Amino acid sequence: MGDSAGARARLRRYPELPVWVVEDHQEVLPFIYRAIGSKHLPASNIRFLHFDSHPDLLIPVNMPADTVFDKETLFGELSIENWIMPAVYAGHFSHVIWLHPTWAQQIKEGKHHFLVGKDTSTTTIRVTSTDHYFLSDGLYVPGDQLENQKPLQLDVVMIKPCKLCSSQEENAAVSSAKKPKLTPKDAENTASANCDSYSERPEKDTVTQRNVQEPSCSCSSENQQCQTTASAGGILEILKEGDAFVLDIDLDFFSVKNPFKEMFTQEEYKILQELYQFKKPDSNLTEEELVDVVDTRIHQLEDLEATFADLCDVDDEETVQRWASNPGMESLVPLIQSLKKRMEVPDYEIVHQAGLTCDYSELPHHISTEQEIEQLVQSVYYLLKNLPKPTLVTIARSSLDDYCPSEQVDTIQEKVLSVLRSLYGTLDTHLVYSAEHSPS
Repeated sequence: MGDSAGARARLRRYPELPVWVVEDHQEVLPFIYRAIGSKHLPASNIRFLHFDSHPDLLIPVNMPADTVFDKETLFGELSIENWIMPAVYAGHFSHVIWLHPTWAQQIKEGKHHFLVGKDTSTTTIRVTSTDHYFLSDGLYVPGDQLENQKPLQLDVVMIKPCKLCSSQEENAAVSSAKKPKLTPKDAENTASANCDSYSERPEKDTVTQRNVQEPSCSCSSENQQCQTTASAGGILEILKEGDAFVLDIDLDFFSVKNPFKEMFTQEEYKILQELYQFKKPDSNLTEEELVDVVDTRIHQLEDLEATFADLCDVDDEETVQRWASNPGMESLVPLIQSLKKRMEVPDYEIVHQAGLTCDYSELPHHISTEQEIEQLVQSVYYLLKNLPKPTLVTIARSSLDDYCPSEQVDTIQEKVLSVLRSLYGTLDTHLVYSAEHSPS
């Protein structure tokens, strides 16, 4: 047949929904590839529904584009911020929907259409998107410089917490946040589950329960039930266009830390922000001007990388002064002095990694209260309830590197698994991160 319906008919079905729970987010990709290999997912046109406080849409800067065709080498090249785009370039993901909480604002809301391809001059993967997120990492190139182009639609959708009202003021805020009679088009780029009050589920759901009681509202007024005035309609249309979709959840979607804020003093962090800052360009630049912006940024980052690589080798006053004499690098001296006061041998590789997160915005940092976590869990539940069943679910804990607070991660994970059981019945759950886990 060769059409979409034919491809869909040929896909195999899992008897129970597989859920892969990993620690670092890039570790989910082999399980997605495994599902492609076993014909549970198609090789192309996969929709990727991505709940996260971070987009994870960067690209390994120096990785040859052809690495994506050697999956074992590829998996070794990826890290937490850059594992999705290689799968786009490989032709597997055609559509990514990044669903983010209110405190994560790295990419503009709405629909982004751009090309992902092989840069003919560097043979690396690059994009035609001019969003600051990509420009600040030096990833933009003009379309005529890309070969083996793959079109990507990226939808950026904010998920607002389901309000649990405890005061008249909060009720008023919720009412004003509700836009009357939203059409799917109006609601396309904002997902918000609002309710005036709700009754909590039983505290613990046992694994043996097949049909877990769903979160419920006990709203006092008529028609004031929990509802997703969401882009559920818009997302549904996107999912209908493809053969299959993957549901991907990073637990730091519910509560997130910027771990570098605890590694450095306020003054040190401020200096890193100055050293690594990316000045947002005007929105009306020509293609040539954008190329100049990217070139300048790449040279800035290369100089900073060389500086800290040099300090790793020779950590003395002369090396610091030599690099600090470069334009814009004067504050290197007080930074190194401060680091050396606090530690015998500063880890300059970590210093550089921290600096790379200080470009046009800070990493999101919002340690949620129990109530805020519950509100977001409710929002995710009501959004997913309006969508079809995914082919498989991937979950990242992101706790060992401190992005999801370690004291909250187990509670959040249980809440998420409980929601998945209530929506989809018995799960085939694989706790890959656990030392006790033995591969089946």
